[in-house]
Amino acid sequence: MATAFVTGGTGFLGRRLVQKLVEQRWNVRALHRSPADAERLRALGAEPIEGDLDRDPVLSRGMRDAEVVFHAAALFTNWAPRAEFERSNVVGTGNLLAAAQTAKVKRFVHVGASGAYMGDGKPMIGVTEETPLAYPSWGPYIATKARAQELVLRADRPDGMRTAVVLPSLIWGPRMPTLEGIVKDVSAGRFAWPNGGKQVMSTSHIDNVCHCTILAAERAPGARAYFVTDGEDHTFRKIITDLLSTRGVEPKGRDVPIGVAWGLSAVMEVVWRTLRLRSQPPLTRQMVRMVGYDFTLSDQRARAELGYSPVVSWDEGIRAMRTEQHA
Repeated sequence: MATAFVTGGTGFLGRRLVQKLVEQRWNVRALHRSPADAERLRALGAEPIEGDLDRDPVLSRGMRDAEVVFHAAALFTNWAPRAEFERSNVVGTGNLLAAAQTAKVKRFVHVGASGAYMGDGKPMIGVTEETPLAYPSWGPYIATKARAQELVLRADRPDGMRTAVVLPSLIWGPRMPTLEGIVKDVSAGRFAWPNGGKQVMSTSHIDNVCHCTILAAERAPGARAYFVTDGEDHTFRKIITDLLSTRGVEPKGRDVPIGVAWGLSAVMEVVWRTLRLRSQPPLTRQMVRMVGYDFTLSDQRARAELGYSPVVSWDEGIRAMRTEQHA
């Protein structure tokens, strides 16, 4: 059995990745911070390793005799100090790469973000991995995920550690945290449809992301990035409507032109920074960019090089979420 070291193993995606690896008879060690997280990891069949990405001795211990590092940890939020994004997404990735190289790990697979290719607001259709990465000043999550991706791919060594980056778009599935926020916004009358919800987007079911991530560890030739999708695209309105239907919620909200949403979000950012408010603004430019424009991906590279194909379709995933909610 191969041994894997996983970061982010207590998050939405990482927890599922740990579960899938254990099911496939990997020995799994997973980084965590709290005693409660340790118990959750043990329940999944993984060995918990207490620590964080700033502590090299902890990382070295977790990677001992490990063949693969799966790096799924990241700061994913629409509002936080830039320094926090930098420390979590860039410095943390650099620390992990350095420890993996010292431990002579054979494979390093990073769960990146397709948003790293999102620059100024415009429709993007059929995006491939050859598209230039984006580093927008208004999008610290986008910019730092792009920089982390660069670090990972540059760390590839044909005679040493091989690296790969898996790039999901709008990860969804059972118990997805973002759905809880949308339900609250709809219930409170705060929800709106940017661009009328007619923009077309690719999606990535959590099981499809895990499947592609494991394939990348087994088959990627090195220094490669791979988009992973469900193999079908939908409008933002259909995506949100179907997801809310799994909770028995009707998506009520007004349509907001994309230009208006962008302007409002810029103003809100200024107000929140000026007043140093602790809450998150209702809108940010990063948020509007990520959901307000056409953004579809081509996963042909993953299909051709990794043998990837989706294991869960959109309709199958939605049915499973409805069943789970009513169980």
